[in-house]
Amino acid sequence: MAMKNETWLTEFILTGLPHQTEWQILLFILFLGIYLITIVGNLGLITLIRNDSNFHILMYFFLGNLAFVDAWLSSIVTPKMLVNFLTMSKIPFSECMIQFFSFVISAITECFLLAAMAYDRYVAICKPLIYPVIMTNRLCSQLLVLSFVGGFLHALIHESFLFRLTFCNSNIIHHFYCDVLPLFKISCTDPSLNYLLVFIFSGSIQVFSIVTILLSYTFVLFTILKKKSEKSASKAFSTCGAHLFSVTLHYVPSFFMYVHPTSSEENDQEMISLFYAVIIPVINPFIYSLRNRQITDSLRKALKKNA
Repeated sequence: MAMKNETWLTEFILTGLPHQTEWQILLFILFLGIYLITIVGNLGLITLIRNDSNFHILMYFFLGNLAFVDAWLSSIVTPKMLVNFLTMSKIPFSECMIQFFSFVISAITECFLLAAMAYDRYVAICKPLIYPVIMTNRLCSQLLVLSFVGGFLHALIHESFLFRLTFCNSNIIHHFYCDVLPLFKISCTDPSLNYLLVFIFSGSIQVFSIVTILLSYTFVLFTILKKKSEKSASKAFSTCGAHLFSVTLHYVPSFFMYVHPTSSEENDQEMISLFYAVIIPVINPFIYSLRNRQITDSLRKALKKNA
């Protein structure tokens, strides 16, 4: 019982990103700017999709939800990281668990959303005549709900097993947010079971979503190559190319973070996490917007109207 009380009352110290002291103000300004661009970019994309009737189709339905998850993911991690640049950041055990729980929900939900978007593109390009029959509003709503439920259940499993660990020797987390692997390293309890669960569940979800995406785009590629219309083929390549680039950015860092974490040094792990949790959410709106003429035209009209 004493050990349980000690665990619950522990305050952790987040070391933040490794940096020279004289860089901290510059880094604070840099990442504050990135965070503001992330929020404005993703919420702006959501607003654009919501207000323009041309975007009230299923592809943009998924894209809007992806933008919401990106904004949520960045908001979970970046504010605490910004505080770390100005002062040593302490975080109570309960707040650490909430941050980790929220992070896992958003990260896993994004995996499932990317898979759902790939399937949507497969049906739209390979089976255009029966697309409205297959991709109904009900099915898309179910896919969205299942994505969030899958993220929630995944987070619940890891959170539950985190509570079996005790922290008595060190309260210093060598990271800029409460991630599961840095917590394992300072645990007094053997985290072997937790490591196994991370590998099994994270690996399974990545394999499922990657296989879904690869199969979808393999069929899409063959269908595009059969098309005689250069215009329709070019449009399909443009849409799918943006999504594939976003998928690559998402899965490569997450593979090295959780499925094969021992392949990197501690500082490398932090850089990979930084790219995954902070940089990708700011890049995604530009990937999907700049390569999409409909979105750029709609944005230009909205800006002219407001001006």
